[in-house]
Amino acid sequence: MKPLVTITDVARAAAVSVQTVSRALNNKGEISPTTRDRIVAIAEQLGYRRNAIARGLVTNRSMTLGLLVPDIANPFFPDIARGIEDRALANGYNVFLCNTVEDPNREAAVLALLEEKRVDGIILCSARLTDDRLLPLLRRHRAVVLVNHPAPPEVAASVRVDDAAGTQQAVRHLHATQRTPIAFLAGPAHAHSSQQRTVAYRQTLAELGMALDPTLLRQCAPDAEGGYQAARALLAGTTPVPALLCYNDLVAVGALQACREAGLRVPDDVAIIGCDDIALARLITPALTTLRVDKSAIGAAAFGLLLARIEGDGTDAEVVFTPELVLRASAP
Repeated sequence: MKPLVTITDVARAAAVSVQTVSRALNNKGEISPTTRDRIVAIAEQLGYRRNAIARGLVTNRSMTLGLLVPDIANPFFPDIARGIEDRALANGYNVFLCNTVEDPNREAAVLALLEEKRVDGIILCSARLTDDRLLPLLRRHRAVVLVNHPAPPEVAASVRVDDAAGTQQAVRHLHATQRTPIAFLAGPAHAHSSQQRTVAYRQTLAELGMALDPTLLRQCAPDAEGGYQAARALLAGTTPVPALLCYNDLVAVGALQACREAGLRVPDDVAIIGCDDIALARLITPALTTLRVDKSAIGAAAFGLLLARIEGDGTDAEVVFTPELVLRASAP
């Protein structure tokens, strides 16, 4: 194996001191631009790579971040990850992407692993741990931002979608178009966004003078199979279901399939509304009415809050995005 080129090798080849090489490679000044360019060129020719561990001991920074998502196969999260990574790379950070597969225990294990790796900060999307387990783990990290989950500001900043506002828009639209009663496929019970949307669903029904039928409110896995199974069970009941409000667009896709198998037309027999406006939403037939959020902007905002915390500025503790109801063929 070819031995690693050290900073001493670069200094010897350039006929300068190790301190001068360090200043040149770190663009510290105190040397002329000509000397700096010559040293950088020699380092590149020799194949010198700076030792990130040694640099981290000096700066107390690893220039790495941890990003945890519950399901990388869900199209909602890659756009957020892209928004984070673009901003991170522009600021000199690399990102470790960790997929926790909707498993709270795996989420806890990854948080512990990232602590061992001494990442400078973490962004955790849609936490699946309960707060009694989550918050002690977060307190062990230097800087934390949560996406779609609240936290005490001294523990973490947060970026969230106004789930209540989005749910209210959807329920009011279905009511205005005389699609009642309205069933709700609410997603996983342990998800904060599911809890907030369920509260808003109940409140909006009450504000509109509609009684809540408990049989029309069902938890489900946050994917197409979860939506399919929950919608299939609803449609097999005795209560007519002229409208389905879904936790996310994947759940709505599963609900569409259940309607087709039941011989129901969308939107003539059943109106369906999703959430997130993933790319698939406008490509399926019928195109999906959904609540749009700018996922890349969520990622960029999360990185901005994290960078501020890494640099010692925790002034901004929360950024809130309001969804926009996008009308398409599934619930015009």
